Amino acid sequence: MSVERRQFTSQFKAKVAMEAMKGQRTIGELAGLYQVHPSRIAAWKKRLVECSAMAFEESSVQGSNHSSPALMAQLYEQIGRLQVELSWLKKKSGLDA
Repeated sequence: MSVERRQFTSQFKAKVAMEAMKGQRTIGELAGLYQVHPSRIAAWKKRLVECSAMAFEESSVQGSNHSSPALMAQLYEQIGRLQVELSWLKKKSGLDA
């Protein structure tokens, strides 16, 4: 007799953790309401607290947005060069059909 493990979506975990953060209900009440073990709710709440600082880190978000167009232009330029080289090599080797 095997028991299948329940899988929870990240949206569900966030919802339950946010309710635990609000403190309007105890973790025990939330566990009964959502049919989840209280230790799971406590772990989700702890992870929410630990990872919440990343939402406000401006340097990582701005850095990725500003470098993206420049990086894309550089990559397209490299692709163009490689295509020219490939066509030249095909022509010289006699593989160009």
